[in-house]
Amino acid sequence: MTKYKFDYLDQLETEAIHVLREVAGQFERPVLLFSGGKDSIILVHLALKAFRPGKFPFPLLHIDTGHNFIEALDLRDKLVKDIDETLIVRKVEDTIRVRNLSEPKGKFASRNALQTYTLLDTIKEFGFDVCIGGARRDEEKARAKERIFSVRDEFGQWDPKRQRPELWNIYNGKIHKGENLRAFPISNWTELDVWNYIQREKIELPSIYFAHERNVIEYENHLIAVSPFIRLGSEDLIVKQTVRYRTVGDMSCTAAIASDAITVEDIIHEISISRTSERGETRIDDRVSEAAMEDRKKNGYF
Repeated sequence: MTKYKFDYLDQLETEAIHVLREVAGQFERPVLLFSGGKDSIILVHLALKAFRPGKFPFPLLHIDTGHNFIEALDLRDKLVKDIDETLIVRKVEDTIRVRNLSEPKGKFASRNALQTYTLLDTIKEFGFDVCIGGARRDEEKARAKERIFSVRDEFGQWDPKRQRPELWNIYNGKIHKGENLRAFPISNWTELDVWNYIQREKIELPSIYFAHERNVIEYENHLIAVSPFIRLGSEDLIVKQTVRYRTVGDMSCTAAIASDAITVEDIIHEISISRTSERGETRIDDRVSEAAMEDRKKNGYF
């Protein structure tokens, strides 16, 4: 008799699928946040396992800053077409115009923080009561404080002191009128777990996660891609370097790392010897202050 082996990736997958089904069972109008990055791609892969052969009980939503990597957008559109699901796209640029917001200024003028306005407007537009996201606790200390079911108040704000206990994988999705909830099915995964799962499941990713040549500038030990979204100065030296991206956000706030990793196996080895988190090494927007991420989340950020 063959003995079934249930390894740690199976456990993480089972927990995530359970969370997705809990969301579908407890809420009337869920939505899955989907950017074309590796974590949201994994969420879609898990949703396929959770709900096929039926359709997803929620649409996909991308809050588009207009500063995205084209490789991520291309795979986003390809995947949505392949699985024949609904994708809603709302643009930060439209929110800036309608709300008369001020465009960020400076060398790396990121619209990342302005995504909050677009997200909250979209939640109101469609009446979404829960947003499923791909945030993980190992990414950043503010995200480490958040539960798998995270309540937001009627203004979309997060209060870290209002965290609910989640004993025995029981998730309390009760919300009052006007409140919203964020659900994070892969909250307990690490970056290494993500890449081991990608390897096991043979998941297709945007090419920027793998080593490629790109024109970059070096700024405070970060390698920033040359793009129309950053302001080059006379002191900036443009060089062509072999790099890859550990995480994908705006081109204006996400740094690359020097790397020769061209396969998933190479990346797994690279991460296994790294001593810096992916956001800690590559996200400029998290370095505005010690509490940059927490401040954004309190205002309604993902």
